[in-house]
Amino acid sequence: MDGRLEGAGSPRESRRDYWGAVLDAPDAVALARFYTELLGWETTREEPGWATIAPPDGVAYLGFQTAVGYVPPVWPPAEGRQQMMVHLDFEVTDLAAAVAHALDLGARKAGHQPQDDVRVRLDPAGHPFCLYVSDGADPAP
Repeated sequence: MDGRLEGAGSPRESRRDYWGAVLDAPDAVALARFYTELLGWETTREEPGWATIAPPDGVAYLGFQTAVGYVPPVWPPAEGRQQMMVHLDFEVTDLAAAVAHALDLGARKAGHQPQDDVRVRLDPAGHPFCLYVSDGADPAP
């Protein structure tokens, strides 16, 4: 092996480089359903306390686990409060439509918007996520 992930370039079912991120939530299945609707992805696994969603192609997934005593992060950060550990970025083609869709599904507008061309929203569990239209540059600030 030359250091590349096994299966790169092959169909998802035959690959061994499947990867993802897992978010804690007060209700894993409910949060997974929010992101399924937001992204148009498929539920690939759902059971009490756990759910996984993925796009129809590719090797990435989002997992959700129910966490007893879950405390949502705050944005922007505030001393003595639960800090954000991760946030998700989603490139969209129509920013206004994507924002309206997210709000219709139960997202909330974050109080702090650090960039004019990015919209920060909070999912139903309080995790920040960003919606942006690509200009070809890296979305990270």
